[in-house]
Amino acid sequence: MNQYARLLADLSEAGELGAEWRGAFERAPRSAFVPNTVWVADETVTRGYRPVVRTIDTEEWTNAVNADDVVVTQLDNGEAHGPGVSTSSSSMPSLVVKMLRHLDVAEGHRVLDIGTGTGWTAALLSARLGSEQVTTVEVDAGLLACAEVRLNELGFFPTCVHADGTQSYADGAPFDRIHSTAAVQRVPGQWIAQTRPGGVIVTPWGTPYCNAGLAKLTIDAEGEAAEGRFVENVSFMWVRNQRPATEPDAPEADRTGASAMDPELALDGVDSAFSIGLRVPGTRYSHGWNDADRSATLRMVLHDSEGSWASVRYQDWDRADAVEQFGPRSLWDEVVQARGWWEGQGGPELTRFGLTVTAEGGQHVWLDAPSNPVTVNPTGRSA
Repeated sequence: MNQYARLLADLSEAGELGAEWRGAFERAPRSAFVPNTVWVADETVTRGYRPVVRTIDTEEWTNAVNADDVVVTQLDNGEAHGPGVSTSSSSMPSLVVKMLRHLDVAEGHRVLDIGTGTGWTAALLSARLGSEQVTTVEVDAGLLACAEVRLNELGFFPTCVHADGTQSYADGAPFDRIHSTAAVQRVPGQWIAQTRPGGVIVTPWGTPYCNAGLAKLTIDAEGEAAEGRFVENVSFMWVRNQRPATEPDAPEADRTGASAMDPELALDGVDSAFSIGLRVPGTRYSHGWNDADRSATLRMVLHDSEGSWASVRYQDWDRADAVEQFGPRSLWDEVVQARGWWEGQGGPELTRFGLTVTAEGGQHVWLDAPSNPVTVNPTGRSA
């Protein structure tokens, strides 16, 4: 039994991979859709990734592709000399199984697959439902062309469309299911218009602070809104037109102070980080060092898209100069408040949150019930 077959057997034994999907995964093995060159994280090389080529590094390529792990298949939107940002991948098989299970397809369902990528999920859906039931959309023309070749070689012929999947695609609508393989910050209203009443949308969803939720939304009877819960902890690459903004150059801080919270608590678990992200809109974080003394001054650095920034050091975080902030928002204070709010709610897990979206583009997140919306922190200079 090869590595991939053993993985499928393990997933089946664990009750994750049902009989209705087992045949599809056997007919469409991931290895048939992964390109000959994949990228493995390596901090010793310039771009942070090194290429692994199937014909040269055969064993390493095979092990990577057949493992239950993500495989990076493109850097920098395909540019040869970019900074080394992963922009396309093949998701870990166990996660693909979970997403497809939440999609809850049945014979006769028609599916719109957003983000063709390698073509693997389009193949799995085609194997399960029939190619004529599947439309797959990809914004990257090069990725789509390669995926279509692989699909056709294995006998799958879904409708392949070069388009921005967050926009309206009228041909074939309404669909019974929409399946997105890229994360969004806002669910496009067009997806609701393209799905029949009672239909289901499954998509990764997140904030710049924490990209972690898998939303399962059901279209209402009028076809005007979709609602549902976050059902899994997942992390996917963003759709291209909703990627968080890159960090701007930060001016000198205009205020300093002590932290009211150990910064370790800002990232001590996905449930708290997801909640914090809901309360500090548009805020992302990174880590940096004070080059004068790397051993003592690791900092968490926060930015928003409007020019506010903050940093807090991990060591001696309660000293008077531990926090630096700039701009109309006091981002670190907002994070502290958001963490306190999460604790005050009893430390809810990610799956206690849900999402309501309208066809006009309105969106709000709620805790436990739609009548209990999550509000954001104030955005003034004092949080």
